[in-house]
Amino acid sequence: MYKRIAIKVGSNVLTRKDGTLDITRMSALVDQLAELRRSGIEVILVSSGAVASGRSELRLPADETAQMDSVEQRQLFSAVGQAKLMGRYVELFRDHGIHVGQILTMKENFAPGEQYDNQRQCMTAMLAHGVLPIVNENDTVCVTELMFTDNDELSGLVAQMMNCQALVILSNIDGIYTGAPDNPQSQLIREVPHGTDLSQYLQPSRSSAGRGGMQSKYHTAQLVADAGIHVYIANGKREHILCDVLQHPEQVPFTHFCPQ
Repeated sequence: MYKRIAIKVGSNVLTRKDGTLDITRMSALVDQLAELRRSGIEVILVSSGAVASGRSELRLPADETAQMDSVEQRQLFSAVGQAKLMGRYVELFRDHGIHVGQILTMKENFAPGEQYDNQRQCMTAMLAHGVLPIVNENDTVCVTELMFTDNDELSGLVAQMMNCQALVILSNIDGIYTGAPDNPQSQLIREVPHGTDLSQYLQPSRSSAGRGGMQSKYHTAQLVADAGIHVYIANGKREHILCDVLQHPEQVPFTHFCPQ
């Protein structure tokens, strides 16, 4: 059993097709996180969904949105959506008696130095006092050249910084397939021995609600596995998926990257 894990939840897991937050799905995921905590596992959550949440909250006319550049849109929607997203998490975790804390970070905070040490010390103190860290990029102040590629990259950096034994990346598909996931002839690649090249199987498209895609998840999984951490890519829309991946892996589909 792992002692400390990081879990990344993508926008496509947390939002409905119309871009609004899927509160039912959020509640189910929080229930699972609480169950993992009760089993003695320390959990760090890297959560997408702020920009999508802000966009659905403001519902700006298309012509008004078109007048803003991409950075301005991201800053505006994130500023509104981050508060809404965290408010939901606070309410849902409170039902389990769990305190949560927000960590808004930037890529520069992961370069060796004082900012890196301060960030790690903060999350270490939170975990020591039973507070569950919820991490996201600080989109309100980041500009393009300072942004993470996506939250897949961020989750990998957090997992390494905090010496996690495992990283679970929740997407809206079961893992990496030998072809298009909707092709009946494609097969799920369940186990990836360290150093195996799967690039021939990757689809070029990114997720509809976020910035990432399976190529990003694969790249992050490789780097994190190189650091000696188990990585799982699984479908966050499956019921009880988190607990099943970690406690009953034979019962559910996923792709597991074996560490070095």
